[in-house]
Amino acid sequence: MKAIFVGCVLFSKHLLETILNNSNIELVGLITKEKSTFNNDHFDLSKVITSKNIPYKYVKDINDIEVKNWITNLNPKLIFCFGWPSLLKKNILNIPKYGVIGYHPSKLPQNRGRHPIIWALVLGLTETGSTFFLMDQGADSGAIIHQVNVKINLKDDASSLYNRLIEISKNQLTEIIENLSDLKLIKQTKSNSGNFWRKRGKKDGLIDWRMNALNIYNLVRGLTRPYVGAHFEYDGNEIRVWKCKIIKTPNLNIEPGKILKVNKKGDIIVKVGIDSIQLLDFDPFQIKTSYLI
Repeated sequence: MKAIFVGCVLFSKHLLETILNNSNIELVGLITKEKSTFNNDHFDLSKVITSKNIPYKYVKDINDIEVKNWITNLNPKLIFCFGWPSLLKKNILNIPKYGVIGYHPSKLPQNRGRHPIIWALVLGLTETGSTFFLMDQGADSGAIIHQVNVKINLKDDASSLYNRLIEISKNQLTEIIENLSDLKLIKQTKSNSGNFWRKRGKKDGLIDWRMNALNIYNLVRGLTRPYVGAHFEYDGNEIRVWKCKIIKTPNLNIEPGKILKVNKKGDIIVKVGIDSIQLLDFDPFQIKTSYLI
């Protein structure tokens, strides 16, 4: 079946490779972004097809009439859209005979919207999902094609969950491609509308030492690589924290933000609202006081 692939992040790369290795799909075009100011895990997918005779197009606005004409001329029967930062409008969705297959790393209809991996970890969820769906004009609201539950362990961070979702989704996608003529669709209706996660801003990544240790731990593991990292402000600078752990601390009379210890490795133990946090991986900085505030 003739298909076009749309994507621009590291996750997209792995699913593109899965499709290229499947003889049931003839990839006739690729849409990606050369650069991105939006995605920290940006990946230029044209690098994947350098040795293949597949046309590609760098796109800023995928709903532009020029892009529509480019897709129409390639006459795809199906579009795969995995890892794209904007919604596709009706003029694009209606081009392929069998529609546009999208992906969202949550258990739809729950947790539609922005930053699903980050939110799941920051909120301390113990389960998420891996969902392929038929795209419509809404955000993650189309009929579900294939969904599996994904457990989240307390030791998981953005990197480990991201990589596990890649492996799970590759298996799902292979199964979908093998059964394109017999897909069972589950509509997302108003009765199971779920919730919608908002876009995160810079302030959402700020560590406040008055937070309890678990909340800080969840914030750090949710924003670690491949994302932007949680941060705190110290001596006029933003210090990024990539890894930490919880230290149980019985001292209730020590104020949040106080440095309790700096070990030989340079790890810093900081008293927080409840218990303490040991900073294990963070941007280097010079400690000038006994407080990180």
